[in-house]
Amino acid sequence: MINNRSLLIVGGLAAVAWLASNTLYVVDETERAVKLRFGEVIEENIQPGLHAKVPIAQTIRKFDTRLLTLDTDTSRYLTLEQKAVIVDSYVKWQVVNPTRYYEATAGDELMAIRLIQPRVDESLRNEFGRLNLQEIIAERRDDLMTGPTAELDELMREELGVAIRDIRIKRIDLPEDVSAAVFERMRSEREREAREWRAQGQEEAERIRANADRRRQVLLAQANERAETLRGEGDAQAAAIFSEAYSQDQEFFSFWRSLDAYRTSFADDGNLMVLEPDSDFFRYLRNPEPQGSESDSE
Repeated sequence: MINNRSLLIVGGLAAVAWLASNTLYVVDETERAVKLRFGEVIEENIQPGLHAKVPIAQTIRKFDTRLLTLDTDTSRYLTLEQKAVIVDSYVKWQVVNPTRYYEATAGDELMAIRLIQPRVDESLRNEFGRLNLQEIIAERRDDLMTGPTAELDELMREELGVAIRDIRIKRIDLPEDVSAAVFERMRSEREREAREWRAQGQEEAERIRANADRRRQVLLAQANERAETLRGEGDAQAAAIFSEAYSQDQEFFSFWRSLDAYRTSFADDGNLMVLEPDSDFFRYLRNPEPQGSESDSE
């Protein structure tokens, strides 16, 4: 009797545990879920938490909604001028519509990747095909992928229920057969630009030098003009002083001029002058008295 009751209790507990495990389910914070009844979606986008379902008749499919990475295959694309580039890229994607994702892929992540990758390849092929090689090299990689990311995101939300958060270029290489020609052209373009900059610099230097020379000539002319003016004013002032001094005592001034002439003429030991003894040059040597005194004595 006791054994039968224990068996019933154990059986009841087992039935309750089975019922609870098949009725209650938990959706994690990193997941979203859909509820199915015989394969048909009857409840969409179930949020994280504890939920209930009808055992056997209803099933739950959970999907990881964290940011996922698709490392695409290295591909060869042609640019606008039909130059080949080798591109290695990756895609960041995320499930945002669980119902659409389940209907398109049956919840299979590998199936989703197989559907996303060709779309990414097509988008990159179109983007590189509208740019020439110089634009691809010059542009920042983040800016290069802005357009394809937005276009592909809109398409994938509609088709697969996933968002394309980012497309990033890891590496862009040139095939070996065109690398040398491209690098040579780039070097030639840089040399041409360098020659243009040097020519512009030389032209500017010549212009500055010409302006400086012209300014120098103007300043010199102005300085010479000022110097001549000052020299003329000085000569006029000297002449006025000379005339005033001469008019005050002409005999003394003549005497002083003669002494200065003697001093200058006989400054060196070897100086020699040939003059007549009664020359006026020796007048003050013969008679140092003024001419007025000489007349008085007579």
